[in-house]
Amino acid sequence: ICFMDLIPLEENSGQGLGPGDLALSPAALALADIRTTVVQRGPAFRILRLNGMVEADETRTRTITAQVAGRLDRLLVDTTGQMVSRGQPLAEIYSPELYRDQAALLAAHESGNLETVAAVQERLRLWGLDQGQIDDMAQANELRPHVLARSPATGVVLRRQAEPGTYLQEGTPLLTIADLSMVRVTLDAYEADLAWLQAGQSVQFTTRAVPGQIFTGEVAFLDPVLDPRRRTAEVRLEVPNPEGLLKPGMLVTGMIEVALDARGRPVADPNTVQSQSDWPLLIPTTAPLLTGDRAVVYLEREEDGQSVFTGRVITLGPRAQDHYIVAQGLDAGDRVVSHGAFKVDSALQIQAKPSMMSRDAGTPEFVAALGHVLEHYYILQTALADDDDTAARQMAGALVPALTALDEASINLPSQGRIFWSGLQKLLQTSAQTTAQAEDIEARRVAFEPLSDQLWTVARQFAQGTDLNVRRFHCPMAFDNAGAYWLQDHTTVANPYYGDAMLRCGSEVEVIQ
Repeated sequence: ICFMDLIPLEENSGQGLGPGDLALSPAALALADIRTTVVQRGPAFRILRLNGMVEADETRTRTITAQVAGRLDRLLVDTTGQMVSRGQPLAEIYSPELYRDQAALLAAHESGNLETVAAVQERLRLWGLDQGQIDDMAQANELRPHVLARSPATGVVLRRQAEPGTYLQEGTPLLTIADLSMVRVTLDAYEADLAWLQAGQSVQFTTRAVPGQIFTGEVAFLDPVLDPRRRTAEVRLEVPNPEGLLKPGMLVTGMIEVALDARGRPVADPNTVQSQSDWPLLIPTTAPLLTGDRAVVYLEREEDGQSVFTGRVITLGPRAQDHYIVAQGLDAGDRVVSHGAFKVDSALQIQAKPSMMSRDAGTPEFVAALGHVLEHYYILQTALADDDDTAARQMAGALVPALTALDEASINLPSQGRIFWSGLQKLLQTSAQTTAQAEDIEARRVAFEPLSDQLWTVARQFAQGTDLNVRRFHCPMAFDNAGAYWLQDHTTVANPYYGDAMLRCGSEVEVIQ
């Protein structure tokens, strides 16, 4: 009728499948062009690209000043960009005071008064003359009305700040020179990039002024204050410049490759991540369906010669180039749809099956059981905030049977709700057991963090529109400034990660009422 090749329906197709499952024969799979990828661990890198400029190193920049008052008769180095060497004469200054002290030096030598000689030599040293110049004056036995200003270092003249014929006061700037064998590169980092930056990182950068050349520097300083107008912070590099190719004012583009650990946090030294178990779990960026605050993937399994797809809610970590790091919800070896996930979801909707693009509310029994779990959690959170490890251990242990009861109550959830809960149930049980079995309060606080995140995910799914009251708080300083969340049922901050040391550190960021 429609002039299309039809695929014969298999009579047993779809029998014995769950309400959220989709079965496709090999022919239908090929026709839909659905491709899958095995979830596996591997090295992950995040690439940051920052723009900036070459600058002279302030610590290697010197301003040459007049050390005596007088008239600038001659600039021996008067061209910006000119190279000068340490000890090279830069300017001749006529100074009546210097002329007077030279006469006193010669008179003291003639009289043989050693005390007077020493006193006059000290005054000449204060005018900027070294001992060699002072000895030359005495041996020449003649008055020299000019003093030479010499360069204290090797470098390039950046600025000329005085003209011949002008009268100078002591300390008047003459020239500014800079040693450009080491330069600074200042990059601008947006606040979203700051979490991936740290001192000591290696940075590669290029400049259009030197095409084809890749330069390397090291992060020496991160500005702790953002520019309120541009919302950027300064990232300062120290860069060797032995050939002088980099010049102040050049525009550069920097690239920082940040290695990530299994939790998606930056690693200072990628060589420390040696075993595959320390690598993060990765999926292609095309695999998850991002639905607001959730990420959904479809897992494939073989059943009776067909490919069966089941949706699962997962928690994503940061993006690492063409991959996402999986924080929760998948295991190595799982096979997920990496091309065509939206087709699978659309097919479920067409068949009036629950798709992962929508949410189901919890039943009254499930919500009541969830409220019981939250009551135990709040007591655990309060015990950690009170630094009471005994009570915290007991309440973490009580959470395990409470979560079992919550799992039993999930049997009457709508199919979408069951799919959502099944992806979190084992994670919650494991986190609660780890929290209960921790050796001390610090280890318990570490295990408490993923427990809090997982319970918030459940509450956000099932507590909306109920009489449960869940407030989410955040402490930016927890775990060496990595930050951590926790839940409360009241508004007064009680930080479980620091206890009495910083009880009120944190703020409310989200609420379910």
